[in-house]
Amino acid sequence: MRIPRATYRIQFNSAFGFEDAQKIASYLAHLGISDLYASPIFKARAGSTHGYDVVDPSQLNPELGTPDAFESLVQELQSHQMGWLQDIVPNHMAYDSENQYLTDVLENGPSSDYVEYFDIAWNAPFANSEDRILAPLLGDFYGRCLENGQIQLDYDETGLSVNYYSLKLPLKLESYAQFLTQNLGQLARTLGRHNPDFVKLLGILYLVKSVPSEVTGKQRQDQIAFVKGLLWELYTSNEEVKAFIEQNIQTFNGEAGNSESFNLLDSLLSDQFFRLSFWKVGAEEINYRRFFTVNELISVKVEELKVFNNTHNLIFKLVESGKFTGLRIDHIDGLYNPIQYLERLREKTGDTYITVEKILEAGEDLPSNWPIEGTSGYDYLNYVNGIFCRVDNEQRFDEIYTKLTRTRASYGELVNQNKRLILEKNLAGDIENLTYLLKNISSKYRYGNDFTINGLKRALAEVLTIFPIYRTYITQEGLPERDRAYITEVIDSAKERVPLLQNELNFIEKLLLLEYEDSLTQAERDYWLYFVMRLQQYTGPLMAKGVEDTTLYVYNRLLSLNEVGGDPSHFGLSLDAFHEFNHKRQTDWPYAMSATATHDTKRGEDVRARLNVLSEIPDEWEKQVSTWSQINRSQKVRRQREIMPDENDEYFFYQTVVGAFPFQDGEFEQFVGRVKDYVIKGVREAKVHTAWLRPDAAYENAFAQFVESVLQPGGDNPFLKELRPFQERVAYYGMFNSLSQTLLKLTSPGIPDIYQGTEFWELSLVDPDNRRPVDFEQRQACLDDLKQKIANNIPELITELLETKEDGRIKLFLTFQGLQARAKHSELFQDGDYLPLQVTGKLQDHIIAFARRQGNETAIAIAPRFLTNVIQPGEYPLTQQVWEDTAIELPQGAPTSWHNAITAQSLQAEGRILVGEALQHFPVALLFG
Repeated sequence: MRIPRATYRIQFNSAFGFEDAQKIASYLAHLGISDLYASPIFKARAGSTHGYDVVDPSQLNPELGTPDAFESLVQELQSHQMGWLQDIVPNHMAYDSENQYLTDVLENGPSSDYVEYFDIAWNAPFANSEDRILAPLLGDFYGRCLENGQIQLDYDETGLSVNYYSLKLPLKLESYAQFLTQNLGQLARTLGRHNPDFVKLLGILYLVKSVPSEVTGKQRQDQIAFVKGLLWELYTSNEEVKAFIEQNIQTFNGEAGNSESFNLLDSLLSDQFFRLSFWKVGAEEINYRRFFTVNELISVKVEELKVFNNTHNLIFKLVESGKFTGLRIDHIDGLYNPIQYLERLREKTGDTYITVEKILEAGEDLPSNWPIEGTSGYDYLNYVNGIFCRVDNEQRFDEIYTKLTRTRASYGELVNQNKRLILEKNLAGDIENLTYLLKNISSKYRYGNDFTINGLKRALAEVLTIFPIYRTYITQEGLPERDRAYITEVIDSAKERVPLLQNELNFIEKLLLLEYEDSLTQAERDYWLYFVMRLQQYTGPLMAKGVEDTTLYVYNRLLSLNEVGGDPSHFGLSLDAFHEFNHKRQTDWPYAMSATATHDTKRGEDVRARLNVLSEIPDEWEKQVSTWSQINRSQKVRRQREIMPDENDEYFFYQTVVGAFPFQDGEFEQFVGRVKDYVIKGVREAKVHTAWLRPDAAYENAFAQFVESVLQPGGDNPFLKELRPFQERVAYYGMFNSLSQTLLKLTSPGIPDIYQGTEFWELSLVDPDNRRPVDFEQRQACLDDLKQKIANNIPELITELLETKEDGRIKLFLTFQGLQARAKHSELFQDGDYLPLQVTGKLQDHIIAFARRQGNETAIAIAPRFLTNVIQPGEYPLTQQVWEDTAIELPQGAPTSWHNAITAQSLQAEGRILVGEALQHFPVALLFG
């Protein structure tokens, strides 16, 4: 197996394709990257900026370049001995006209060859005319869209379709009869009933009305192609037939302002296998599984073997040919049977490097039986971030947050409250479908026959709401013991919360624990298991939407902790917890990825590094926010008794500005626009004053205007005058936090992953802000310059970098030096033991230190933290004068001669290393002995 040494995440899109990546391959190789880590590159919906909305997994995305351009990129990477780690999306595809599998289902219903490709089993779609697959893709109510002329019938060589802007959905062949019989008498009079073309048209009409319902697969496709071909031939060869069809199109499309004129089109649409609707309908009446709550992403039944093979065929070819050397699996928790999927994947790809996107809650372990190398690194991100938050200031931050925002609810209360909100508003249709499955089971047993839909739904909602992890992994193989513990804990808690539903909860527990009765038939056992495995697919989306996409925008005590996979109720982490995590990782998952920024993170890694500084200075922070609020009070808008923005959103804004304020003045104007976009997204996600489902334009406009007003450039802006000195001080200490975080990532157990552009300061906000273009030419030029100066005079270069640290080159320098050391000592970092090191002396709590050891080779990483009471702004955390007696105790048998890979400095040490000597020239140290 090829284990990456270090990965670099690239976000491909139409503005950055294969040729662009080829241009930076040599830069990445020289930086020390071993593997390109690519966002999805298979054909996505037109204009996709991220690639997760795949429409055809059997071909590369043409917007990224030609197959030849892809081959050239692969060859360029291989010329630098670089691998390719590919992000793949097995859970869902785009609900889009370009998705040929889906459009075939929408056109042919149960007769489609692809009907088993998509998770549309809810409510038995296609069972009768009432159960059509929902197409909740309209921007307004169906009736309005129809009568406004936004929904239009069209005809071309592919047949009849209904169009809504770029959406184009094919009509089922049987409904052509309604279209072709309209005004048919007029055509008969024009052509004459014995005209050969008119007779052909009657023959087409007969064929359309006579398509046998039992005909499926290729036979049906052939019949449809034959009929459509005949009709197109008539349309293109006979002007009267062409005029007849075009007149019918015009008639069906109605006349704006004349409601009755749309009856024909309305009737035609009601006869399809799909039902066009307002996008908000999806929240309550969904009958297909989505990615989270995104209507435009329909889930794939990858558990079906033919679906697995067909959607992964190109992936397997690219792995087999050596073009892909690793795979990263997106949203593994969305799959019906993750372990089955991973086993199949492993069987097909052999010893390929595989990681998964998996959110692990505190105390939760990755299933040990998964045949993978580990996670894609969100767990590492939160552990390394947590040790830069001052745990002992938690109470003060509670007091500050409560006082300044009047927020009383605890994080746990908000999580439960928001998960319940998501169930009631965004996932109402999904829980309805689960409840009907549960009712079907309960009604078969005397002890469950009296359970009502309402009672079961309330009990199920309670279980889902308080479920503490993303999901369990119960399969036909049984119930893992770790999952049994979670289930019994949840049921016990639910019984305390809703004691009147004891019986329903007992029944749900019986199902989840698979406590089959002997009298159950195999079919009944299968149905029990089907319900349990279905339920498991929804705890994850509920957690993601209720926590990541709601609570993390509401609970704003310290935003650096509000990260994907994090738990901001824990105010930072102890060093012991970090060391324990790393030790366990080295033992169990040594090749997992270590991320500090991803395409999913809520804010850039250096924004978090800055905000963690606030945890060290609560009194100053409180004073500043109070002052800012006083200054900016006049910029708020009153609406009856409401003040916009409210205190909590204002507190969110101040942290955002402090964390993301640019170093360069030239970026300020763009920064204001980015913050405006961000706060609107933030308050919609929070769902307190406004939301995606129910936007409040007045609140959003008031907040955007507030941002623009208080960030108005100019010397007479009192807020900026007060903000800048404090913000610059926080940014100063944040840079040292960031350097420490970078070193730790490069040296901890696991594979360090660098998100595009983060080798400079990374001050992005949530997507799409973190997908902005990266200036690689600048980075390449800086790296070339750094390499030359490293070869000539490292001490002089370090002095220069410290003096100009705001430009980000100092972070690039550290990244380069760290990656070079990792390449030189790859086996040590890949497989070496992890040894936490004891720090002694006056400033022992301000140093993070650990060793990596293999055989008689040892590396030691030394990183400072909590520097606000160690140095003053303008000073550096360097030399014995700063660190005094602070020292690191060396492990037994450690060498006495050490070489610093960052500075090329040598030092001697017996039994202990003085931190001041190790940090003589640079704020972090990486020593080899």
